[in-house]
Amino acid sequence: MVTIKEVSTKRELRLFVNYPLKLYKDEPNFVPPLISDDLDDWDRESNPAFEFCDAKAFLAYRGGKIVGRIAAIFNKKANEKFGKIQMRFSQVDFIDDFEVSKALFDAVEAYAREKGCESIHGPLGFTDMDREGMLVEGFDQKNLFITYYNYPYYIEHMTKLGYIKSVDWIEYKLIVPDEPSERWKKLSERVMNANGLRLLDIKSVSEVKPIITKVFALINECYAHLYGTTELNTKQIRRFANKFLPLINFDYTCFIENEQGEMVAFGIAAPSIDDAFKKSNGKLFPFGAFRVLHAMKHSDQLDLLLIGVKPSMQGSAINLIMMNKVVCSCIKNGIKFAETGPMLETNEAILSQWKRFDKIQHKRRRCFIKSLIPSDTSAN
Repeated sequence: MVTIKEVSTKRELRLFVNYPLKLYKDEPNFVPPLISDDLDDWDRESNPAFEFCDAKAFLAYRGGKIVGRIAAIFNKKANEKFGKIQMRFSQVDFIDDFEVSKALFDAVEAYAREKGCESIHGPLGFTDMDREGMLVEGFDQKNLFITYYNYPYYIEHMTKLGYIKSVDWIEYKLIVPDEPSERWKKLSERVMNANGLRLLDIKSVSEVKPIITKVFALINECYAHLYGTTELNTKQIRRFANKFLPLINFDYTCFIENEQGEMVAFGIAAPSIDDAFKKSNGKLFPFGAFRVLHAMKHSDQLDLLLIGVKPSMQGSAINLIMMNKVVCSCIKNGIKFAETGPMLETNEAILSQWKRFDKIQHKRRRCFIKSLIPSDTSAN
């Protein structure tokens, strides 16, 4: 018999957050998130998303042992923006037993009906900056620590539970060229001169802090049309800045302004710390922090974390300026390949910028959706 319990204590929250470490302990391709960040996400005092989100977390038990987990997030800001009443499911993991997965989703669906929802979709987080999407291709590849990993059997369970595809995100592995491109260099200089642009020469966190507001204002503008996104407010910007700033390596970070001092493009990448997180089980203490610092200096992989180009500048080859700088840094520092984060399969603006690279589309992840209206066969 499966029993579902809503998480209500700090101890239960730790069990909820740590459950994947147990479920995937023998899976070589599973990379955990930063556990302290996941705990912080559920702190109603420190996570500003709770100003417009209601959320519950559930654990599934059988015989006194945890056999699954799931979260439900009611994002009022997203529902207002998209004109729908939807519940998000998030942080879902379970053993290969349909009784368990059904009990977990039954709990979320009951909460969704209580809130008057017309559908449920996910995995989605509190915001678009959180992990999202269930892996449907690429189970033989390590996930980035900013993404989920899951077993292949999840897909069969989702289908059996009545969930269908809403959208897919794809990920690329990019091969770094052996030599810098003189053509890229000349083209990027031409684009800068023709548009009155300048690549900011930033080499320290103290220099980044004054432009953080500009960067996130551009994120809000660039990402506004994407699936499930909501505008980040000042408190959220401060919180996410604190998360990303420690990861920044200025060899791989680009900020571009126009003559008026407007931020028109940015790119943030960092040497991969995925192996360090895996060895440390997503924890910085006692040795995780040292492993992360070592990885940031010695990794041969680059993780592409964030990128954005002002909509009015898209198609101007402005992204070539960033690519030229980052590729030159990769060659200098021994980086052999780079991995993108998840990109919507319909987002041609972002997908087309990788056309100049040798690449492999090695992962795909999905947002599933299910209508709670009996006569509705398409919840999209």
